[in-house]
Amino acid sequence: MEKKPYVKPTIVRHASGGILNKFGRPPQTVPTKRIEGYAVEELAAEYGSPLFILSVRELRQKYRDMNRAFRSRYPNFQISYSYKTNYLKSVCAILHQEGAWAEVVSGFEYDIAENLGVPGNQIIFNGPYKTRDELKKAFAAKSMVNIDNYDEMQVIEDIADELGEVLEVGVRINMDLNDPPWHKFGFNVESGQAYEAVKRMVAGGKLKVVGLHIHTGTYVDDVSVYSRAAEGMVRFYSQVHERWGVNLKYWDLGGGYASQNTLHWAYLPGEQTCPTFDQYAQAICPILMEGNFANGKLPRLFIEPGRALVDEPFSMITRIVAQKRLPTGARAVVLDTGMNMLSSVQWYRYQMQSGQDSGTTVEDTIIYGGLCMNIDVVNPSISLPPVRREEFLVIPHVGAYNLSQSWQFIYLRPAVIAIEEGKVHVIKRAETREYVQEFEELPEDFNF
Repeated sequence: MEKKPYVKPTIVRHASGGILNKFGRPPQTVPTKRIEGYAVEELAAEYGSPLFILSVRELRQKYRDMNRAFRSRYPNFQISYSYKTNYLKSVCAILHQEGAWAEVVSGFEYDIAENLGVPGNQIIFNGPYKTRDELKKAFAAKSMVNIDNYDEMQVIEDIADELGEVLEVGVRINMDLNDPPWHKFGFNVESGQAYEAVKRMVAGGKLKVVGLHIHTGTYVDDVSVYSRAAEGMVRFYSQVHERWGVNLKYWDLGGGYASQNTLHWAYLPGEQTCPTFDQYAQAICPILMEGNFANGKLPRLFIEPGRALVDEPFSMITRIVAQKRLPTGARAVVLDTGMNMLSSVQWYRYQMQSGQDSGTTVEDTIIYGGLCMNIDVVNPSISLPPVRREEFLVIPHVGAYNLSQSWQFIYLRPAVIAIEEGKVHVIKRAETREYVQEFEELPEDFNF
């Protein structure tokens, strides 16, 4: 009688989904079977998988909550949405419907805002690289331009000569607030660079400083960073006001406000460590209210949120295309999405839920993306119930940077839909090979 081939046994540890983990929470065994009233399977069948879904209701509510938190503490307040975070036209337009202005860091983003009908005087133009033509266009439209460096200052002075007028500008400053500090952008306060920059502009007589801008970092979940930035802003303004007679029309505390995603190196989950909008506002506004204002008039306070507004209103549906048992005994699943569509997996330990009933027994699982790259790992360790090929996972909180930083590598980018009051809108169609290759040319000499 022929013996059957020997197969090494694998011992797999399973856990009950009801047992609390070290954070006092059970594993994610409750499935997400519906998004904004629609079944996951229904959306995937109609619009494809993977699929980005925007809850318009949640996006509007995020804006309203943040606006209330700051405006109730600082009356002359305005949100200016950070376009680079997610510049889909529908996302920007919804936020403009709610009252947001636009914050852009390139001529490309400036053109998006202009095309949407945002008035020039409601656009803030930041960033270390602005071309002469872009700057000239922004000043002609009365946009707010925050100067990043001396070379840009000289270009703007040349534009002032060309236009025959004194141009109003803001000055971008940085402080030693983080480790490492964000010294790339603007002029440093502690070293005296920022003071010298204002002095240079005042002496030149071609530019009038009317604004101060600082961006403290990204995913800043320590509100004391913003308090120290506000204190430094008030001190610096007092210096240049007393010495050079600078009177501010605005000051801008930038962005960096966190969302409820969890960073890879964080011990506690993001939903427990992410400050509320009220906490951010309380850390900033009372300090700024103590400033020495000309004629007692408050400068307008701008903030430039992106992640905090758009991360959580977006979800992704993704299909499981394979599962396997690794040599270590660990279970792995492969998805039809990957880091080309979820660039934030470099920073976030994304949580995800089954898109269908899959039971309550969970196993530690590695989630791989579908790219032919070993580094394409969506989550290196997550407790999941037994999901199978052709079933779905739902990844929440994917709205920030994933769409604007996505790229066509191996697979094309998927569709994006928005749902509001039961109505589905396709706000970006799935890409095609023809679209990706539209600008390519194949010379006759290369045909075969």
